[in-house]
Amino acid sequence: MLRFDPGEGRIHTTRSFRVWEGGGEYNVARGLRRCFGMRTAVVTALADNPVGRLVEDFILQGGVDVSMIKWVNYDGIGRSVRNGMYFIERGYGIRGALGCSDRGNTAVSQLKKGDIDWDRIFGEKGVRWFHTGGIFAALSSTTPEVIIEAMTAAKKYGTVISYDLNYRPSLWKAFGGKEKAQEVNKEIAKYVDVMIGNEEDFTACLGFEVEGVDKKLSKLDVSYFKKMIEKAVSNYPNFKAIATTLRGVKTATVNDWGAVCWVDGNFYEAVHRPNLEILDRVGGGDSFASGFIYGIMVLKDPQKAVEYGAAHGALAMTTPGDTTMATLNDVKKIVGGGGARVER
Repeated sequence: MLRFDPGEGRIHTTRSFRVWEGGGEYNVARGLRRCFGMRTAVVTALADNPVGRLVEDFILQGGVDVSMIKWVNYDGIGRSVRNGMYFIERGYGIRGALGCSDRGNTAVSQLKKGDIDWDRIFGEKGVRWFHTGGIFAALSSTTPEVIIEAMTAAKKYGTVISYDLNYRPSLWKAFGGKEKAQEVNKEIAKYVDVMIGNEEDFTACLGFEVEGVDKKLSKLDVSYFKKMIEKAVSNYPNFKAIATTLRGVKTATVNDWGAVCWVDGNFYEAVHRPNLEILDRVGGGDSFASGFIYGIMVLKDPQKAVEYGAAHGALAMTTPGDTTMATLNDVKKIVGGGGARVER
């Protein structure tokens, strides 16, 4: 999609926007490519018009393979198909970030089973990791079927499947609400190897309620998350790993930040960063996901995976836009305990 950013202003009063590209799955693919140097591609659909080609140009600048994009003929007005846009205020201090989506009737929301040759992607091309999430699942009645079709093919070829629950109430509002979100995500979860999400995601999407923990505790108190993860594993023994960010929101520009994961029966916790200063929080979770995936795939170390994910997410929130501007050396420096002194 295209992201329209009013900078320090507000959507309803601005006279100019800065334009970026963004999207849950794409942000992860771009982070893996630009920060971690891995080869990635995006599977999506775009209306073939100048706006769609602008999105393609952004993707190309991010180094992500565009050969798997499905281009759909544009009718000249957007009556049958269009490209998605969303507007985001970063927020500041006591004013939280605010998003407004404009993505009805988009090309990607109209994808259905049979539109994508998943056997070619996972079999012939040998894709090793497939990542998608709950935002795409909420776009239409057909997108969950596309996800399950893709995951079924991925399983056949031994591809690792990760899924970010990414619950967005505004997307499910006209599509059955929380009840429908749970129906869809509970079915998808049966195919997932690596599940990603925060406590709101697990509760809203999978119906998990954890008893015996005071939910008024700081969000960086890991006892809640450990109980949540234990419950997730008991419900879905197919999960090989679960990862979540820990965020304590003090203001829009100051958050406590951390992460925890469970991999093959063991818990791992990243260094907590209290009072993390934030420029733009959008995309922080996706950048965590890309760092975590890199740690599992390349470093093959769950502790490093959660540390790299947490550090990358923290760095991504220091720059504008959804996507990362961090380098692997930046991440290594933060993981190694480096500070913010000037480098010359």
